Amino acid sequence: MRILVTGDKGYIGAVMAPMLLQEGHAVVGLDCDWFEQSAFCEPLAVVPSIRKDLRDVQPSDLVGFDAVIHLAALSNDPLGDLNPGLTYEINHIASVRLAKLAKENGVKRFLFSSSCSTYGAAGGDALLDENAELRPVTPYGRSKVLVEQDVARLADSGFSPIFLRNATAYGVSPRLRFDIVLNNLVAWAVTTGRIFIKSDGTPWRPIVHVEDICRVFIAMLNAPRELIHCEAFNVGSAEENYQIRDLANIVNEVVPGCRIEYAKDAGPDTRCYRVDFGKLGRALPGCKLRWNALDGAKELYTAIRHSGLKLDEFEGPRYKRISHLQKLIGAGCVDSALRWRIQVGIEERNR
Repeated sequence: MRILVTGDKGYIGAVMAPMLLQEGHAVVGLDCDWFEQSAFCEPLAVVPSIRKDLRDVQPSDLVGFDAVIHLAALSNDPLGDLNPGLTYEINHIASVRLAKLAKENGVKRFLFSSSCSTYGAAGGDALLDENAELRPVTPYGRSKVLVEQDVARLADSGFSPIFLRNATAYGVSPRLRFDIVLNNLVAWAVTTGRIFIKSDGTPWRPIVHVEDICRVFIAMLNAPRELIHCEAFNVGSAEENYQIRDLANIVNEVVPGCRIEYAKDAGPDTRCYRVDFGKLGRALPGCKLRWNALDGAKELYTAIRHSGLKLDEFEGPRYKRISHLQKLIGAGCVDSALRWRIQVGIEERNR
């Protein structure tokens, strides 16, 4: 297939696009690349990419594609809280517009990267399947719900949207994020000897390796239409539901000489949910996820130790998404609407 991947320079996209190439697909990326100065390691492959803001996508950008994998977004809750209006403008309005343009230009399959954070404040008492009530507690989570609802209305005999509600990602990527739980815990452990927990450790989170997310998306491209048309799927595995304190204990097993420490003001997190992933296994029995938290912690430990990463890098503006954007705004590189004023690094590359 010929596939457009929005957000190809992001945490998931930097792994997704090369894996699609390995599968024999023709891939074009689209990304405004706010975080090009935050690369953790060299790219896994060279992927042709359009340097463009999601809000500025034109009909011509969608011509000739068989599928769109839509990853681009303000990517986590702190970023979503930076300016809730921008979160809806980018994550919701621009995403729905992208889907409409894709449909108008004959794209058959539209894979939307949603999130298990849509379950929000569900609590950890029951495993939540795709029919569970959506209870997002942040602008980021709410924007994902709105896109699912609006894009579902576009589905017809020629246009198949699929909504992939990813568990919290972890694992090494050329655009590694440290504001997600397992990555953050390992980074603290390696750089300080402390496994620093910012909540009281009780919230439940399902987690999934970034490569396994990509495997599911790739499988969805090839799945029979009748199995996936306009359906939502939780992406992860039942065994990978953890309380935060469980993940801290896993990191303690992997990183030598560490101790677990709770923030002084640590309290419960309203985001708490356990997730049922049975629907994914029933629809795609041949798609096997390969990673678990222990192996992921080992991978992260090795990569972070070899990188020479420092605490002030991953908790500061080099890698912390919200701090990095605030630095770009302060330097005048982007404006308050997060549009580039000064193009940093590589210029737009047209396909």
